[in-house]
Amino acid sequence: MMDLEKAKKYLKDYDQEQLLAFYDELDEAGREKLLSQIEAVDMSLLKLIGNKEEITARGKLEPIAAVTVKEIEKKGEVYKKKGLEAIRNKEVGAVLLAGGQGTRLGFDGPKGTLNIGETRELYIFECLINNLMKVTDEAGVTLPLYVMTSDKNNEETVRFFKEHDYFGYPESEIYFFMQDMAPSADYNGKLLLEEKDSLSLSPNGNGGWYASMAKTGILNDVKKRGIKWLNIFAVDNVLQQIADPMFIGAVIERDVVSGAKVVRKSGPDERVGVMCLEDGSPSIVEYYEMTEEMRTLKDADGELAYAFGVILNYLFRVDELDRIVNEKLMTHIVEKKIPYINEAGEHIKPESPNGYKFEMLILDMIHLVKNCLPYEVLRNREFAPIKNRTGVDSIDSAKALLKENGVVL
Repeated sequence: MMDLEKAKKYLKDYDQEQLLAFYDELDEAGREKLLSQIEAVDMSLLKLIGNKEEITARGKLEPIAAVTVKEIEKKGEVYKKKGLEAIRNKEVGAVLLAGGQGTRLGFDGPKGTLNIGETRELYIFECLINNLMKVTDEAGVTLPLYVMTSDKNNEETVRFFKEHDYFGYPESEIYFFMQDMAPSADYNGKLLLEEKDSLSLSPNGNGGWYASMAKTGILNDVKKRGIKWLNIFAVDNVLQQIADPMFIGAVIERDVVSGAKVVRKSGPDERVGVMCLEDGSPSIVEYYEMTEEMRTLKDADGELAYAFGVILNYLFRVDELDRIVNEKLMTHIVEKKIPYINEAGEHIKPESPNGYKFEMLILDMIHLVKNCLPYEVLRNREFAPIKNRTGVDSIDSAKALLKENGVVL
């Protein structure tokens, strides 16, 4: 455990002495909490602030072919049979990324606890469990669901599942684990305090999910069960199909180590990350990284060459994850509105971005794996994200798509 004198020296080396500004006002528990957070913080992140352009430099980008809906229709039964076989052989697990809050939705709580029902209660978590149970009912077996939470929402998430009897899914098949946290810094590279005894910490992005499974010991359960495949998905897409047998079967049939569900872009200017090749390896390029030429490029059939947007639903082979787990993922520096306490100890809630958060993203894992199969799904059948309070990808748009797919709200 770091003591005060070690902390002073450590912080002086990095010009971060402001973190001890209120140390003398704290009780013993508060002092221990603050010192443990200081000891755990990764100061190397601060070096990234001055090298943002260098970090985000990309290699040679080229289009990548996807398994299209038409192709899937032709071989659907073959894919489904292989996928169901893997599920029945207990070779598949699912990982729900649920570390975030519903702040952007005007909701104070874990995003998955939001009620989107109209004539009845229907929670985001409930929608996802219902989608998973369609598969487990058909397969006749259950599969483990690993739920990644964060320090911000773990207790509330676990309690919510318990209060709702796990929405009918076996409690013994649901495991919770927390992702790592990362510090926040102002534009001058100074780390911020959230409270007098606490650094401003936030979940470190969805890219650290496998490392967090290993760190928390949850990965031991994956290995003990002999699971070969993990399906990773985000909390906010209420229509997505989880442990989809056809998706799993297609990846197995094509003998690749990973797959990514994708939807065909609605147009060249849709703001989504797009599957591509980067220096010959699978990758994902963000909308803002694409040139006008890339966005409008057509293939031989007159279709967009960079046509397939990712929806954060991936399948990874576990032995491939073991191979890449210790490789360094890119850290993204994101401008955010970060609440903090100022030099006078006053709580400040900024109305515009005031600093940086540091995040690792799962999309960067795609570039580390040997190969990845883009697998096209129909947008109005599997893509109803809830990211905004109103407008595009909002609560209202997701409700409309749920109704279109026969879900009673």
